[in-house]
Amino acid sequence: MRRLRNRLALTGLRWRLAGWVAVVVLLCTGISFVAVYRGTGTQVRQQIDKEISGDAGDLAHDLALSRSASPARVSRAANSYVRDQSFAASSTVLFALVPGAAPSTNRPELFSQSAPDDNETAAQQAQENRLSRRLLTVADGYSTLALPDLGMLRVLKRSVRLHGGLRVTVGVGEPLSAVRHAQAGVARAFILAGILALALALLASYLIGTRVSRPLRRMAAVAARVDAGDLHPRIHDPGGQGHEVRVLAESFNRMLDRLTEAFAGQRAFVADASHELRTPLTVIRGQLEVLAAQSAPSAAEVRRVEYLVLAEIARMTRLVDELLLLAKSEQTQFLRVEPIDLAPFVSELWDGASLIADRRFELGPLPPGTLQADPDRLAQALRNLLDNAIAHTTPEHGLVRLQVTALAGQRVRFAVEDDGPGIDATQRERVFDRLHRTDAARDRATGGAGLGLAIVRAIAEAHGGSVVAEASPEGGARLALELAGFVAAAAAGPQAEGPRPVTSGRRV
Repeated sequence: MRRLRNRLALTGLRWRLAGWVAVVVLLCTGISFVAVYRGTGTQVRQQIDKEISGDAGDLAHDLALSRSASPARVSRAANSYVRDQSFAASSTVLFALVPGAAPSTNRPELFSQSAPDDNETAAQQAQENRLSRRLLTVADGYSTLALPDLGMLRVLKRSVRLHGGLRVTVGVGEPLSAVRHAQAGVARAFILAGILALALALLASYLIGTRVSRPLRRMAAVAARVDAGDLHPRIHDPGGQGHEVRVLAESFNRMLDRLTEAFAGQRAFVADASHELRTPLTVIRGQLEVLAAQSAPSAAEVRRVEYLVLAEIARMTRLVDELLLLAKSEQTQFLRVEPIDLAPFVSELWDGASLIADRRFELGPLPPGTLQADPDRLAQALRNLLDNAIAHTTPEHGLVRLQVTALAGQRVRFAVEDDGPGIDATQRERVFDRLHRTDAARDRATGGAGLGLAIVRAIAEAHGGSVVAEASPEGGARLALELAGFVAAAAAGPQAEGPRPVTSGRRV
């Protein structure tokens, strides 16, 4: 059975469709045949029952007209009726059983103990005689008997009370060969019609399967080319193939577009990451070669090389950690969501971030409430936004501001603003790409690896939120992180304390 299923799985769609249509046609034809076959037999039997009922009624009526109580006279009347009928030349059996008289019938051999016929043994004749006697012993009403030389016989027996209380049994039998012939005709007609219908169904289903599977075969060919590494082929002009196939083709093309973009981005990412790692490795190698070229390097030279090597190693470590974090952002275990008391959480984060640089730090009012989020990831995203603002502002006078706003729909918005050079409108969508820098001339020592904002977007998307880059009212950039799951505190008064300026990393 498993081997058969495996073979069917390897068969083409057209042949499988044709096979299933053939099975359905055969099943429907078989059900129709059984219904018509049995219905025809039932209808013919009912017609036979109606005919023998009429014949039995006529015989009983004729005997009743004799108005005689003598069995002999009733028997003669019955014989006269039987002789006057045309049953002798037909297969219909007509008989009347009068007490004290011989049966009156057009088939006397059925009611007598006949001697063996030609080519029959005594045992065979005895068997026929026993079957014939069943006509005498069968109960009144309709019954079906198997009689010699007649086959299956439909019999109706009735008891009739005549003049003087004489009870006579009349009966009529009709062979069921008409039923057999009618059902045989139905079987022949169904066999011929079934063969023709099956052939037409196979042909039609094969042609339909060919037409329906044509776009699928084209998709399979395109998929084979994609599997071989070619992402350029597309399925063109699927419009005439029906809505479902058109939707499938368009989805397939969009999937290939996304794959092309993903592979291109992956290749660019790998190239940029390799370049980022190659630079510190080159610096480390060069410094070690310089140190090794000296026969007796001074302690100051050794410390200088040590400082540079440790700085480059730290840079590579940060880059690898950020790359691993981005890789983990696609896993389901990336977040550990829990309720966060928003105001204390942001205040504590702000107190730590405002001490790392000499800027004018301003924290806006904080809405009281709780936020469903991962506190570690959220803190990391906000620190990256603040680090980005610090990197693009000037010491002492540069402005870094954090605004936290509760929005409708249980959402909250974290906006980090600065008064730096800002972000060009054409670059605002790309600043969140991995290893992307808006200023290509800025060296890596101050600009980082270009993964901070990419990490922010990964954290935002993992929370079901978003991050956008906009223009700041201060002339610089505004990076806004928006998350869902904020529940404002009930009976809250005014928002938390107003803006808190900080100068040189210290709150005034």
